Amino acid sequence: MAALTVAVLLVSGAAMGSVNLLVDGVIRPGASRWVYAATMALLVAIAIPLAVRRRIGRWTTLALVLTGDLVYLVVALSIADPVLYATPLMMLFAAFVAAWFLDGWMLGLHLVVTPVVVGAALWGSYDNTSGLLVQVCVNAGVLDLASAGVFVLRRRIERLLASTQQLSLRDPLTGLGNRRHLEEQADRVWRQARRDGARVVAMVLDLDHFKQLNDAHGHAAGDAVLCTVADALAATVRPTDVLARLGGEELAVLGMVGDPVEANRLAERLRRAVAAARTDAGHVVTASIGIALVRPAEGEEPRDGLWRLLDGADAAMYEAKQAGRDRVAAVLTARPRSAPVPDAGDGEASEVA
Repeated sequence: MAALTVAVLLVSGAAMGSVNLLVDGVIRPGASRWVYAATMALLVAIAIPLAVRRRIGRWTTLALVLTGDLVYLVVALSIADPVLYATPLMMLFAAFVAAWFLDGWMLGLHLVVTPVVVGAALWGSYDNTSGLLVQVCVNAGVLDLASAGVFVLRRRIERLLASTQQLSLRDPLTGLGNRRHLEEQADRVWRQARRDGARVVAMVLDLDHFKQLNDAHGHAAGDAVLCTVADALAATVRPTDVLARLGGEELAVLGMVGDPVEANRLAERLRRAVAAARTDAGHVVTASIGIALVRPAEGEEPRDGLWRLLDGADAAMYEAKQAGRDRVAAVLTARPRSAPVPDAGDGEASEVA
């Protein structure tokens, strides 16, 4: 977007500036006319590779902003009367690009260069220094204030977008990741598992008798339990694991393991962490945990694989419920959560068929 924006501004500036070539008496006679025409052509020549490659870096952007300042100076010196035909407001192109795409000292450099260029461009148009200084202060001040204003607006928009993105990936109650966060992390987990030759494990945790707790003590107590459990699980999972709240009292963990035994050990740690968690009011819960594993296949879409894996872990979680709750169960075959689930006891985790 930055590359295309700058390319459009360059072409637009060249097109508007080229109009002066068609008006008699605007450009100084002699070599100035050829210098002016070559400058307009240079703007178009710079825009073409930007539009084709559609890539631009910060250093290139800075160079183009300073080039824009220099182009204005060349134009002003080529014009017979810069005050009439080459107003410093032409530098708004460079000012807006600098404000929107540059940060820190790069933008500061442009703000310092602006009054210098304006002064050099208008030097021959005023007989006294005081008149020149007034015009430099007015024009450069407007340009720098416009740059600063756009820069502040841009930073506010960036912070708002970052905050919105963060909210879209987090559960507002527990602070854990949500379904979207889980999906976004699936690509990383699948890629690393294929590279390391590991298996991807998904665990679905459902808090036992949570509805009864809500009914007996109120939703505030239920929320406190969810937050306490979330903190306990966050302190228990490994740094590479992804912990998310799927909804209600259901949570999920996505990670990598070497074998089913390792997956089962991790699930048991999580189960004990939930059982040991206690709210300030003394409320405790247990969790039934379902496990499913898979070896990522080449060409497999990670997000599709994630939800298939979660379906299997969800089915195993229902097996744990039927076997008495507060335990770990592993799926033998992935099935939708609405399908009937046979009774099953604890055991080592098995891969999704």
